Amino acid sequence: MTARRAAAQPEERIGSVRAFDVRDLLEAAGPPGTVDPAPAPRTGAPLAETLLPAASLTQPKAVSPVVVAGLVRTAEAALILGLGAALHALLLRGAVPFGLTYAGVIALVSITTVALFEAAGAYRIAAMRAFSRTAVRLVAAWSTTFLVVAAVLVFAKVADHYSRLWLGAYFAGGLALLLAGRYALALVIGAQTRAGRFDRRTAIVGGGPAAEALIAALEAQTEAGLRIVGVFDDRNADRTSDVVAGYPKLGTVSDLVDYARHTRLDLIVFTIPITAEARILQMLAKLWVLPIDIRLSAHAAKLRLRPRSYSYLGAVPVLDVFDKPIADWDVVVKAAFDRCVGALMLLALAPVMIAVALAVRLTSRGPIFFKQKRHGFNNELIEVYKFRSMYVDQCDATASRMVTRGDPRVTPVGRFIRKTSLDELPQLFNVLRGDLSLVGPRPHALEAKAANTLYDQVVDGYFARHRVKPGITGWAQVNGWRGETDTPEKIQRRVEHDLYYIENWSVRLDLQILLTTPFALLKTENAY
Repeated sequence: MTARRAAAQPEERIGSVRAFDVRDLLEAAGPPGTVDPAPAPRTGAPLAETLLPAASLTQPKAVSPVVVAGLVRTAEAALILGLGAALHALLLRGAVPFGLTYAGVIALVSITTVALFEAAGAYRIAAMRAFSRTAVRLVAAWSTTFLVVAAVLVFAKVADHYSRLWLGAYFAGGLALLLAGRYALALVIGAQTRAGRFDRRTAIVGGGPAAEALIAALEAQTEAGLRIVGVFDDRNADRTSDVVAGYPKLGTVSDLVDYARHTRLDLIVFTIPITAEARILQMLAKLWVLPIDIRLSAHAAKLRLRPRSYSYLGAVPVLDVFDKPIADWDVVVKAAFDRCVGALMLLALAPVMIAVALAVRLTSRGPIFFKQKRHGFNNELIEVYKFRSMYVDQCDATASRMVTRGDPRVTPVGRFIRKTSLDELPQLFNVLRGDLSLVGPRPHALEAKAANTLYDQVVDGYFARHRVKPGITGWAQVNGWRGETDTPEKIQRRVEHDLYYIENWSVRLDLQILLTTPFALLKTENAY
């Protein structure tokens, strides 16, 4: 993941990348309104439906190999620790105290085994699904662990303090359990691999010999987990073939944005020479809003940098341009944080929510809750819950008309709960459902406008806010940019703060925003 910058004020620099700066991309895009970097979902048939069979639109959800490897490491370490303690209790029956003597050896066995498994490559997905090839490495690593432990005990002159029966049972039982577990794991990983859950669905940008050479190199990386879905190229059709190295040319870079909105895509690789800077910037100005890793191929480049300057797809060198903002363990941590803290907040705020619900019900006819369609992660449509704050016959589901000070559509109770943001509390249910995060860019209504212009037409790169899951509160809100956005400058500043949050996300930042939000709510001059 791209290294996060040290905390800075949002206005100093927003949205940096490794090889290109976002400001360069926006300059390449031209003045606001000249380029639509991420068109909103179309009302007709999605482009993906015209390009691919219907089955391709139901791709299984991706599983992170990094997370799987971490879970397997943890499970095997716990298995080894638990087995050692259980055998001591079973075989020695309290005759020999457990204490630090046995606990130290069990910990040493666990740490050494996991380290040797890691060194043997046993935590790669390819190794997890190939039991027969991996079993030999596991036996060798487990045997080496016990040789190391035995040597340590002998040289420390404490070998006589340990039961040989326990050590022998530990070796045999551990080996049997590890092999049995790996066999079961191989069946599960094999099934998930066949279902495509570990594939990195990859789009190639650019055509011609460079694309053909890159595709051939990527296809040779049998353990990289790459699945090429097709080629996208902005050049005229008469200059390129409809098929590149056996893969269909699916359209232009603008089509690629639409494609990525409707079907799963994990990686984009440019085959365009790095010397074509203007052309690359124009394409990136459209693509950087996607929550997808973007790489620039260095496979055929004459420029030769140090090996550490590259990342690799198997053995194919690439330059990192953009990374998915929150990936692998970060996704797990943020989801767990949202669910746990969200559930606690829901319980703590239940009396307040009940009181607001009664106030809404008793002071105006109509439902207690108001549901509104908004854009979520990767521009997906989600339905957000709020306490109803307007008269039922004047509710504006698309927010085509902005709420202003003294707006007659807002009920007396609605005016209070909007100023205090109590109307947003039902979105805790959205958090538990997984539609929203506790902290993230606020989701805007589909027809929200600034100066009678849709937000995405006011701010180039507006849809980059959707590279992460939207939230109930965010960096923009705690920095004073909540409430009415009646001018282009206000929505511009809000987007800038949202992009800063995306580039600098951490659990610590989420906690900071959550703890600061109650104080930010005291400033109600722009909320009505």
